[in-house]
Amino acid sequence: MGELLLLPPDLSHREWVKFAGLDPRAFDSGKSVHKKTRISRPVTVIFVQPLFFSLSAKQHDKHVKAYFQHLMDNGKTPLQGVCAVMRKLLHAIHGMLKHNEPFDNTRFYAIPISAE
Repeated sequence: MGELLLLPPDLSHREWVKFAGLDPRAFDSGKSVHKKTRISRPVTVIFVQPLFFSLSAKQHDKHVKAYFQHLMDNGKTPLQGVCAVMRKLLHAIHGMLKHNEPFDNTRFYAIPISAE
């Protein structure tokens, strides 16, 4: 949280994601070179390390777990799922700080009602 509070307050959630290095970067050169899209490099490693707590959230919070499972069901790899959870948590933290509200996991991902 200390690194987040050092960021200028007028940054958008997209700029936060870019600062954390979680934005996708395509490598294209001309018409023939089209490498696989990767996430960009973080500006500071200290900023990204707390986001790895998303691994804990993925295991212990039912809404985060459901979002991760939704990604797996849609054919994403586990690493892509973790990156997506980190990015979404970063968006949630940005919203919490911007609107001065506590974290509401029901807004993180709406768990679909299964027909049993």
